[in-house]
Amino acid sequence: MLNIAEDIEVLARFGRALADPIRCRLLLEIREAPAHPSDLADKLGISRTRLSNHLACLRDCGLVVAVPEGRRTRYELADSRLGHALDDLRSAVVTVAADRTCVDADDKGCC
Repeated sequence: MLNIAEDIEVLARFGRALADPIRCRLLLEIREAPAHPSDLADKLGISRTRLSNHLACLRDCGLVVAVPEGRRTRYELADSRLGHALDDLRSAVVTVAADRTCVDADDKGCC
């Protein structure tokens, strides 16, 4: 079992990975099905170099793994539970975003 300090570090890594819209899109694409970098670059409309940098970040964060397939590499979630976690997180974020009970949200740019 992880201790609190390790839990915080793991959550912070996950947060850093999700802090970029391209990495979020990548995770959601890979959640749907494992994919090759060239296919992911085409789907996201970004260069392969840019995609490579984002995939490296996701690998370093422990969220995706590279699986060799002959001369190609396929990317998939490091653990199937990450797909469920992403679904739960999306659901929670959508629910919170729809809750506009904070009267200062528009003025302060929060919530």
